[in-house]
Amino acid sequence: MSFDIDAVITWVDGSDPVHARKMREFGKPTAFLDEDIAGATRYASVGEIFWCVASLRKFAPFLRTIFIVTDGQDPHIPEGGVPVKVIDHKEIFRGYEDRLPVFNSLAIEAVTWRIPGLAEHYIELNDDFMLCAPVSPEDFFSPDGTPVCYASWLNLPFTRFTRAIKSSEHGHRKVTFKGMMLNGARRAGAWWRFLKLDHTPRPLLRSFYEEWFTHHPGQLEHNISFRFRDASQFLSQELQYMRLWKEGRLVLKPVKGNLFYLEPKNKADYIPLKLAKLRSGNYHFCCFNSLDKAKPEDRALVEAWINQTLA
Repeated sequence: MSFDIDAVITWVDGSDPVHARKMREFGKPTAFLDEDIAGATRYASVGEIFWCVASLRKFAPFLRTIFIVTDGQDPHIPEGGVPVKVIDHKEIFRGYEDRLPVFNSLAIEAVTWRIPGLAEHYIELNDDFMLCAPVSPEDFFSPDGTPVCYASWLNLPFTRFTRAIKSSEHGHRKVTFKGMMLNGARRAGAWWRFLKLDHTPRPLLRSFYEEWFTHHPGQLEHNISFRFRDASQFLSQELQYMRLWKEGRLVLKPVKGNLFYLEPKNKADYIPLKLAKLRSGNYHFCCFNSLDKAKPEDRALVEAWINQTLA
């Protein structure tokens, strides 16, 4: 590749008492009862950031810089390999400091492109993601710089209908992953289908956001106006991908076979069976979602596999 590629990871340590105090100050009590808004698992950290960074350093050494976006916290990543820079929310919310503090991934991801010195081509990740096999730049961008999107198509009108009837026990519209994608697609001008993204890395173009939000400032201001997640917000990556697809500037690849996804469930032998599937596959990407909910013995099995993979 003739261009640099950076990685951007959004991270929070919910066990930090300072962070917890700020959340209690700005959040409504009911928000902490809903996992789709501010449930504890959204901010829990059991070491995923270390696995994420270690996997990028081992399997994607071509990266220029790994940026970790956080709120006054520092995971203290050991030195060695691809350099890591910690970016505070104040740096990316410059000019919008009145929106801080924020506890909302949708708002944060709407402005990560404002990281000082960020490369034009970058990969955005959640901290519960890791690489599990060697990858190349071509897994994320074509040689001419076109982003690679791992997704499938969903019917937009049908999804709008099913979303309209969803609600929570506390009366607010349910915040769903599909709903956030749907909102992004509609802002991009889609009307009959949209891309179903998954828990994969998301290659992005910094200049797209800069140009789009310059011409549509209201969309940016809307997405960063909520300290906690709201059903009216949109997934920024969906917006970018739908516009790039319309312009013929997006490569689509399937999620199946590339992503291994694990979320703890209350089923006998669920984790051992899932790990057996992981070992027998040829996956590039792994997402271990809500490991804080796993039983100690199941978490130990997952961590043993991770430590062996990253050794």
